[in-house]
Amino acid sequence: MEIMNDKIKMYKNEMTHLEDNLPDVTKSYHEFTGQCFQEGALDAKTKQLIALGIGLFTNNEVCTFYHVQEARAKGATDAEIMETVAVVGAAGAGHAFAQGVTRVQKALH
Repeated sequence: MEIMNDKIKMYKNEMTHLEDNLPDVTKSYHEFTGQCFQEGALDAKTKQLIALGIGLFTNNEVCTFYHVQEARAKGATDAEIMETVAVVGAAGAGHAFAQGVTRVQKALH
């Protein structure tokens, strides 16, 4: 748990340095992401679970840690978080198979 918190803290510190150099970009990014994660047609917990899935799929460690924490803060259970992991696994496998049966087979012929 400590390593997770340390990595999130390091990311936030680096964002502060970016803000020093590119304040308008950083402000725009925070406003954009803030709006995206607001309650809407999807509730905040679902949005965090989606973000967790994307973080896992793209192998983004900091996002994975961050969105696990945020999903929990929004009421996600461990079972919901692990089911998200399973869905990402299925989607990732589907991606590889889809490419295999299209691109790879086409390249073979």
